[in-house]
Amino acid sequence: MGRISTGDFDIVTPWQAEFEEELQRIGFVRPAGKGRATRGWVHPDLALGFEIVSGSLLDGAADHHRVRLINLDTDGSAAIISLEDMIADRVGQYASGTAPEMLDQARRLYELHKDADLDYMEKRIRHESAGDYGIDDLQE
Repeated sequence: MGRISTGDFDIVTPWQAEFEEELQRIGFVRPAGKGRATRGWVHPDLALGFEIVSGSLLDGAADHHRVRLINLDTDGSAAIISLEDMIADRVGQYASGTAPEMLDQARRLYELHKDADLDYMEKRIRHESAGDYGIDDLQE
């Protein structure tokens, strides 16, 4: 098992309605009830979740040249943001005060990413945290 797990996969798509319809077709449901987030979709048997976060990658803040495309053969392709952007996103969630565990995830990702572009990552962390955090905050 990996050292970092995520609660769900964040999806960016201009076809949100179609994507959500397909998720429902294959058994995904929206969690309901007190204390349950309703923005995402989970599969009750697979413990797997998806959340449609926007129509543009990291609200347009990510460098599109750093996105990695993975060929899925006849199923098309998937775009994965850079590790620097993943780290910055987690620091931003931590900085918002809504997800205290995200700083630890950002630190673990930083430890694992020895060849990070530090200048880009510093810029992205500063952007996502409104200037409150930087790379120094990832070092324990």
